[in-house]
Amino acid sequence: MNIIKVFVASNNPVKVQTANIGFRKMFPNKQFLVSGLATASNVSAQPMTDTETLQGALNRINNLQVYTPKADFWVGIEGGVQLVGAELESFAWVVIKSQSGHVGKSRTASFQLPTEVTKLIFSGMELGDADDLVFGRSNSKQANGSVGILTNDVLTRATYYEQAVILALIPFLSPYLY
Repeated sequence: MNIIKVFVASNNPVKVQTANIGFRKMFPNKQFLVSGLATASNVSAQPMTDTETLQGALNRINNLQVYTPKADFWVGIEGGVQLVGAELESFAWVVIKSQSGHVGKSRTASFQLPTEVTKLIFSGMELGDADDLVFGRSNSKQANGSVGILTNDVLTRATYYEQAVILALIPFLSPYLY
């Protein structure tokens, strides 16, 4: 059986694990080798709009392809925030591209960030760093992230991203529809 090579545009173990889970769930009869390699998003360190966040995920894939041209799939996961009314919401975009050039995209659900975290982000801090400061954590973005902290791990960062990875894989499950 051929092993399908998937590269995630990040060394973050949560993102690599989530891509691995999503591919295995969507294609249970296939074998995957999922690896991570950090690449630049070419957007702000903390994307502040839906559009900028999606562009960051796309840029990560394009940058990743330069270093891993023989991959079968490339995955970009970019977290961002956006002002909705008077509240700052957090979310992520997942973009998956195949060797044939097909692209699948999905966005996670969004959730409201606490006031103190929001203030720190507007002062120029990244969400993960703001979470660490407000909640007394260290490197939470490579663990349970905001969503895990705020839900007491009812949703972890991995389970939060998982649905979006699966949804971004829909075009590859039924390519004739796309």
